Amino acid sequence: MIRGGKSLVSSSPAFSNDATKLLVCTGTTVSIFSTATALQIGELEGHLALVTSVIVEPAVTSSSKKLCFCWTASLDGTMRFWDFSVPELIKTVDVKLPIFSMVIPRFLRQQVQNDDKKSDLYAYVSVEDIEGRDNPNKSSSGQIRKCNLTKSHLIAALTLAETPTPELITISPSGKFFAICSKRKVFVWETSNKESDRTTLKKLKLHHTKNFTAVAFHESERIIAAGDYTGRILIWRGFGNKTFLGESVSAAGKMMIDKEGRPGVRGNDDAESCSTWHWHSSEVIVLSFSSDGAYLYSGGKEGVLVVWQLDTGKRKFLPRIGSPLLYYIKSSDPTMSSISCADNQIHLLQMPAMNILKSIAGIKLPFASPVTKEGSSGLYAFSSLGLLALRTENYCVQFYSLFDDRESLEVRVCERNHQPGDDVTVMVALIALSLDGTLMCTVEERLPENEIGGLICLKFWSRENQNEEFSLMTVIYEPHRDAGISAITFHPTLPMAVSSSFGGDFKTWVSRQKHNLKDKVHQRVSWTCHAVGSYKKKPMTAASFSPDGSVLAVAAETVITLWDPHKNVLVTVIGETSKYITTLSFTGKSKFIVSVSHGSSPQLCVWSLSKLSIAWSYKLRVEALTCAEDGSFAIFAILNETYKTVEGEIFLGRDGVILIFNPSDPYPVSAWSVTKAVGGSISFIKRNTDVLGDGAQDVHNPNELLAYVNGDHEYMLFDHNNTTLSLQPFNRSFNSGLKETGQFGYNSIYGELPEFNPMKTDEAAPAPSIPTGKPWETIFSGSSHNLPSLVKLCPVYLESFLEKRSVPLE
Repeated sequence: MIRGGKSLVSSSPAFSNDATKLLVCTGTTVSIFSTATALQIGELEGHLALVTSVIVEPAVTSSSKKLCFCWTASLDGTMRFWDFSVPELIKTVDVKLPIFSMVIPRFLRQQVQNDDKKSDLYAYVSVEDIEGRDNPNKSSSGQIRKCNLTKSHLIAALTLAETPTPELITISPSGKFFAICSKRKVFVWETSNKESDRTTLKKLKLHHTKNFTAVAFHESERIIAAGDYTGRILIWRGFGNKTFLGESVSAAGKMMIDKEGRPGVRGNDDAESCSTWHWHSSEVIVLSFSSDGAYLYSGGKEGVLVVWQLDTGKRKFLPRIGSPLLYYIKSSDPTMSSISCADNQIHLLQMPAMNILKSIAGIKLPFASPVTKEGSSGLYAFSSLGLLALRTENYCVQFYSLFDDRESLEVRVCERNHQPGDDVTVMVALIALSLDGTLMCTVEERLPENEIGGLICLKFWSRENQNEEFSLMTVIYEPHRDAGISAITFHPTLPMAVSSSFGGDFKTWVSRQKHNLKDKVHQRVSWTCHAVGSYKKKPMTAASFSPDGSVLAVAAETVITLWDPHKNVLVTVIGETSKYITTLSFTGKSKFIVSVSHGSSPQLCVWSLSKLSIAWSYKLRVEALTCAEDGSFAIFAILNETYKTVEGEIFLGRDGVILIFNPSDPYPVSAWSVTKAVGGSISFIKRNTDVLGDGAQDVHNPNELLAYVNGDHEYMLFDHNNTTLSLQPFNRSFNSGLKETGQFGYNSIYGELPEFNPMKTDEAAPAPSIPTGKPWETIFSGSSHNLPSLVKLCPVYLESFLEKRSVPLE
């Protein structure tokens, strides 16, 4: 079994000491990526639940930067110590409470004393109190606890704080302070240089009128910044003078300080001053100070990384990232950092220019669609060679390699800018792929505003092979007048496609080549309508070709019509169901066709083509249907609440089931129960021997695997002939042998210096540059974030119209 499609942005990643690797929390594992190639080179496996924290043990000296040790924490209640160069698990600490966040202060202290090396290692963790969570009388389930990693136990007598929910812990770069945000308060603790089980920590509180969402510490000074859900950023300078340093003032002096010396500080908060910055339109998610402490980075749902100058409050931007920001992480190399985005991408940045060097693109995560569709037909498209095509929130189609677990291609369907948080007015409604993956058809819907202005657009795309980009061939506006498109399907062998419509017709589209008279070598391919068909003006709700392409099946609401696709002649009509049909599929080379109906009484029906009648049926809510080459087929069904309650001991909280049938037999051959079923899909795909090897093939069905994608876009590939619930895993090889060619320091900013040869003369002099005569026509072509102000532009602009004269002095 191969698993993939995990979220790369569920938790904050971490750089290795030499900044050549990035450790990313991916579900129950930690994936290791090369920062030079952005490819996965390793994986840490062992946790049984979501990994929430990864901390790399820093190098004390420059010679120890190659050491590769880290701690991880998980919701399974364990903390594990790894050597991620092997990788190998060294130690496990079980606290028996779900861990949501972890920090280890001693790792960040610059000076480590000799006696400190012999002392125990401690971690501070944010855990969930299981008893408090299940107790309705207790309002708080989150706790900040202390754990002795050396002796592998949680200090039971010490609870630093209790919060309504587990909170993220943020630690200062020096390891001296750590903090959490809880509603309208920021809690800050000061750690001790010599820790023990009985060490007590001092704590202070900083207050605000709005709920906090993020917090960050300055690199070296006692400055703390916190963002709230309205987009404001509060910066406290000189916090903890009284709490941590023990300074005291008289009553008269306190009154003087409150009036003059503590501007912006609320109440009795222990800080010298507090200032407020505001640019973000919604909650601040990312906050981090630069390595030199001169700048503050912030980000949120706007998809813009804002760089604030700490002394002046001036700002600059990295705009058009395209997705809300979640995490900003610095590395030991001052020229490299990373930002994690909500679209499941991690961008490696070249600092301080903030150029995106590489991107680690995971599978696109689900998003809320304004138009709901019963079943997953048309929302996913599988290529037989192991590529998954799925819609994205930014009007694109992502092609994801299921065998390699990485993005293969992204095709922009709608030419418009995507701004996170805006109302959805355009969406990619349906996707269809040819069997070899070289042809694609998309349906683009522009939603009406106040029931006015809707538009449906059918687009055909093509590419020569799997390694090339898709090119747009034909655009067809309103292909079925003002009616919506219910399904698209490609002919198995010919450049032909069929689109069915709720308006009562279906259309057959064929590819034609137009020759250029001037240059016969270049040909332009276009798609045109070949035929139009209908049946009693009923809505045509589904369509499918037979395996050899000789028969076309189109569902006319509750009946199945069979057509000759070349002559567009109705051959026969099969049966009738109680609800309209949403999915059709021929079962391989056998004489059966399978239909799926939704609505108040969903149904799976298998029809005999020889008898033109129903063979057998089940009342199941089927999300997806796929057929194998040998004639068998698999369905992916959602379990209703009644069935899950009655058979609770069997399904153990799982909400879906995968069943494999022979069409002549109503009893399933194999069955598997799955989780996160709603919104998922399945498909048979061909084995990739380059990834799995010849030894992974099965003698009964050596050519196909079954792919299951759940509602969170996590997937698994498994041998469907294995009837046991414990599936045998297939090993995926990582790109560990790739040579890393990353550049750092001077070369990463300015590039490599050219070789200087004084004996070599220039072959050609550089072309002369002449300034344009109309500079004002292009001055406003930049980003709106970086345009100069009118106060600076107007005097220069007006002065350019004035004629200068020399006036003699009288």
